Amino acid sequence: MAGVTARPRGRRRVVVVGGGISGLVAARDLAGRCDVTVLEAAGSLGGVLRRADVGGLTVDLGAESMLARRPEGTTLARELGLPLVHPATTTASLATATGLHPLPAGTLMGVPRTAESVHDLLDPVALERVRTEPERPAAPLEHDVSVADYVADRVGQEVVDRLVEPLLGGVYAGHAHRLSLQATVPALWELARRGGSLLTGLGPAPAATTAPVFAGVDGGLARLPLALADDLRARGAVVRTATPVRALHRTATGWRVEPAGSSGREVLEADAVVLAVPAPAAARLLAAEVPAAAAELADVETASMVIAALAVPAADLDGLTGSGVLVPPVVGAGRGLRVKALTLSGRKWDWVGAQSGELAVLRVSLGRARDTEALRADDADVLGWATQDASALLGRQLHPVDHAVVRWVDGLPQYAVGHLDRVARLRAAVAAAGGLAVCGSVLDGVGVPACVAAARRAAAEVG
Repeated sequence: MAGVTARPRGRRRVVVVGGGISGLVAARDLAGRCDVTVLEAAGSLGGVLRRADVGGLTVDLGAESMLARRPEGTTLARELGLPLVHPATTTASLATATGLHPLPAGTLMGVPRTAESVHDLLDPVALERVRTEPERPAAPLEHDVSVADYVADRVGQEVVDRLVEPLLGGVYAGHAHRLSLQATVPALWELARRGGSLLTGLGPAPAATTAPVFAGVDGGLARLPLALADDLRARGAVVRTATPVRALHRTATGWRVEPAGSSGREVLEADAVVLAVPAPAAARLLAAEVPAAAAELADVETASMVIAALAVPAADLDGLTGSGVLVPPVVGAGRGLRVKALTLSGRKWDWVGAQSGELAVLRVSLGRARDTEALRADDADVLGWATQDASALLGRQLHPVDHAVVRWVDGLPQYAVGHLDRVARLRAAVAAAGGLAVCGSVLDGVGVPACVAAARRAAAEVG
């Protein structure tokens, strides 16, 4: 067939659709034993790992850290020769109706271990509910519920609104009443399955340790996909950007992959395909050939968000400490704020701070699931909102001299109640198709380590 790139004899040929961290890791695992082609729709690699220069300062515009206590991400960085770093400070602030308050230490995704640790954040009735929680043991949970349902039942809705929501929203850009307890906070799920008292199960805060919770990369986590791409090319893999895929078709011996815009002029034939794209894109590609998998993916809600990086005179931030501010939705609504969080990048990361002279950088996050106002707004409006809200939160007028705005469309899947059952059905449908695997944040976790693990599983399934 004219225009068809045929499979070579001998080595299996695998096409990986998606050049984010998941696709690149899957491709790397396959490159030693297969002929691999990576097709990325965007003009650059990395997915939600991206960095930019703002006012002459380099800063991550997507994910900026990964769990250090889970080894997949840090091990990969070391294999690629990238220098790991850790946050210079782990302290942060929580926005309240009247100002900023230190984020309580020792919580589990915002759930306090004692009433005393949050005595100045909750009203007396809410504090009493936390204090008396051990007196109200619960039956073991048998089925998944939302985070809000479980936590509110045990320690009250105010804990959900003021503590859990900003932390959970920082990870998933979602809402506690829509997110699965089992999938998003497995440590709480295990306690719920045992029954009894939540606070008794949590126990006292862990002893202080020198082992850091999070890690980054010197120069930005966005260096990770760039190093992966270099490594892939050195292994003989083909890595192409600006090459979206419009269709997948099953053949008698494998798969036919059709890049968009090819008008039939280019078709890739492969023994196997790995899909490493967001859920909506994966659902479209699988609709014709694996409709059961497509249906599962199509039902996954996604959140889009906007990051505005502001370069401001360093004097604007004089006297500020900590890594940044989290904004509970209930507080943001009450104060007329659109932002959900801001990061003082130079305070959080020494590699950013070392660049700072007359300027410093703040990262401001806007947008949650089902909130697309910032996504649809133009850059001028986003910049205005980010500056206004950050100024109000920090109690001083900021004066940006440069900025960068990035929109992460469908950037974070929302793990609804029953998500793990959905993933099991999805993987079963994909496996039944043969020569096909899926990976990415839609499956087992949105962080880098979880994506690396899912990518390696996908590579093993098809390679």
